[in-house]
Amino acid sequence: RMVEFAPLSVPLQRRLQTASVAQWVFSFLGLAQCCTIAYIALFFTRFWLVSALYTVWWIIDREKPSKGGRRIHALRNSVIWRYMRDYFPITLVKTADLDPRQNYLMGFHPHGVLAAGAFLNFCTEASGFSTLFPGITPHLMMLSLWFRIPFLRDYLMSGGLVSSDKESASYVLQKPEGGNMLAIIVGGAQEALDARPGSCTLLLKNRKGFVRLAIEHGTPLVPIFSFGENDLFEQVRNPKGSWLRWLQHRLQQIMGISLPLFHARGIFQYSFGLVPYRRPIFTVVGKPIPVQRKNRPSEEEVDRVHQKYLNELCKLFEEHKAKYNIPEDRHLEFI
Repeated sequence: RMVEFAPLSVPLQRRLQTASVAQWVFSFLGLAQCCTIAYIALFFTRFWLVSALYTVWWIIDREKPSKGGRRIHALRNSVIWRYMRDYFPITLVKTADLDPRQNYLMGFHPHGVLAAGAFLNFCTEASGFSTLFPGITPHLMMLSLWFRIPFLRDYLMSGGLVSSDKESASYVLQKPEGGNMLAIIVGGAQEALDARPGSCTLLLKNRKGFVRLAIEHGTPLVPIFSFGENDLFEQVRNPKGSWLRWLQHRLQQIMGISLPLFHARGIFQYSFGLVPYRRPIFTVVGKPIPVQRKNRPSEEEVDRVHQKYLNELCKLFEEHKAKYNIPEDRHLEFI
């Protein structure tokens, strides 16, 4: 006889949602250090063989992050991601069909502090990516630095993350059978320094590498705007020219990652902490922009396609901002 389980109470659901988001935030912030410490520490215990064997595996598998990664569907479909989706909540919005016989290059905007929308929509199945876009396999680019950390690299690849280098992008986009999607958070870590509630500033004016990449592969460009991405955290004031902004830029040049000083709510209280605010995110996927293939595009050709991309992104923002409570007088600003 089948056993029926009673549905979880609303307070319990909310606690699980908060716990899942807190787990994601703190694992992202501390997992790199924990993995490195565990890898080294195991060499000085009776379990040294674990790290030794992993080192051999690491060497053999070192090129995998640039070769499409290694996704694990059981992890992408984990229930914890659904709790995380419902915490904000996060919704993936489709505006046009994508032909599974083609590859696509998607520009994701804005970065936000921790790119929660990009991660949950493209590295998990919580928002139903495969249902909305059947036949399309999503890949999200991440700084190559993170794939140099033992154990963490395998966890990242399990969701569909790949390293952010040209070789990695070309591997995904040049597959002749199509059906691959490469998402790039164009503003990158530097844009995270301007992520604060209400901000519509995008670091995109001189970011043209992804456009050149699309032209070289003849890959359609798809603009994405994630409404609410910047509303999850407050950030310590760091205007350009301030000592804090100077220090953050210097650390970014040295380490390759930005270090925004952010805060929001706590796990058990709402006044201060590192858990993001419970605010909705709507990730709107725009229509594909056809791109004609050319092996060595000129600067003028790149500029022309780049301007068309900016226009389509602005159009996407203007068409949907009223639905997501963006003031009528607020527009995208490119820097």
